[in-house]
Amino acid sequence: MAGEYEEPKYEVISTFPGFEVRRYADSVQARVRTEGKNWRGSTGGFRRIAGYIFGRNDREQMIAMTAPVHMWNDGEGTIMAFTMPSEFSLEDLPSPDAKGVHLVNYSGCTLAALPFSGLSGPRRSDRMKTKLSRMVLENGLAPSGPAMLAVYDNPTSTLPFLRRNEILLPVEDH
Repeated sequence: MAGEYEEPKYEVISTFPGFEVRRYADSVQARVRTEGKNWRGSTGGFRRIAGYIFGRNDREQMIAMTAPVHMWNDGEGTIMAFTMPSEFSLEDLPSPDAKGVHLVNYSGCTLAALPFSGLSGPRRSDRMKTKLSRMVLENGLAPSGPAMLAVYDNPTSTLPFLRRNEILLPVEDH
């Protein structure tokens, strides 16, 4: 799936055994918050954001799909985000029809990235977050925010061993 979709732009600034540190460019995201901490329970959020890009907006405008879908817990619930294609600024985008879908400017940041394939459910993702956090600290880096899951491939149509996922952890610039 992801090979045919635009992905957020970044530059690799450091490589460590098992993970790399990237500097991401500014972008615009469509975000929705769902209740609870279970990422599998975020189907409704996915449908609301997907509806937005498939024309449920004030202009009935289709917006190209990008990859990955980002998910993280902010302490109040799960946030799901789609990065908008780089051709759009916040002002260029139509307003969402669905309640709870918000467009935000996302300031570029520095993220440690741990790629993995296979299933990305909460238990596996939590293990991968713990692993990345440990590796980040062992390499003298300082986490600066909550880890997020990045899912590049459709979990309903891509065989698990072919799926591309990442755990992304904000780290202080060094």
